[in-house]
Amino acid sequence: MSSPLFYGVAPPGEWDEPLPGRLIVIEGTDGVGRSTQVSMLKEWLEDDGYAVVDTGLRRSQLAGPGIERAKRGHTLDPITLNLLYATDLWDQLERQILPALRAGMVALVDRYIFSMVARAAVRGVPRGWIEDLYGFALVPDRVIYLDIDVPELLPRVLARGGFDYWESGRDYIGGNDVYGSFVAYQTQLIAEFRRLAEKHDFTVVDARGSVTEVFGRLRHEIADAVSGMKGDPVPASNGGSPAP
Repeated sequence: MSSPLFYGVAPPGEWDEPLPGRLIVIEGTDGVGRSTQVSMLKEWLEDDGYAVVDTGLRRSQLAGPGIERAKRGHTLDPITLNLLYATDLWDQLERQILPALRAGMVALVDRYIFSMVARAAVRGVPRGWIEDLYGFALVPDRVIYLDIDVPELLPRVLARGGFDYWESGRDYIGGNDVYGSFVAYQTQLIAEFRRLAEKHDFTVVDARGSVTEVFGRLRHEIADAVSGMKGDPVPASNGGSPAP
């Protein structure tokens, strides 16, 4: 990232200084396997000599614990929730992501503004308002979206413990059918992610298949994204060949 770009108005500060690092975002719905892949990608990059900082939603010391407590009450409306998440993201940008990029590190982010935009849109929050709210966000060097369909997602979610209140849309979908609520919510959410992927030119990676297969596809894309940081690219075949 030679000179920083923002989705809206640049936040206060001096932004003429180049950022030699790379901001790489892994996006996708809950249960698709993002966190597992981010952990593996971090280890792979570090083994190849890259300094990596990894972060994601609700990891700010300022706002993260408060969001966790508030979500347990199941009472947050979408506007309040997104104001909290915007605070969380800005704190991470200021304290973690931007310092890492200035130092020439790879910032590997498990979900970014797009998860929040997608979640808000399906809950009826005006897209213009939510996009303006996150306009301070730095444009990543690469956004990789892990794409999946609900039938493939269901067994992964069930295997890890069942349906989460928020990831089943229980805060806005009525009725007592938790399974039906999950299917309806995730169908809407995935459609919104695909709309964002087209609008913002995400790199779309098929998340169906084994962890190893998806990891191979991701390595191939991230090798391209970090190419030139050390004078030569990360070999995509390191640790195995990428899946087709």
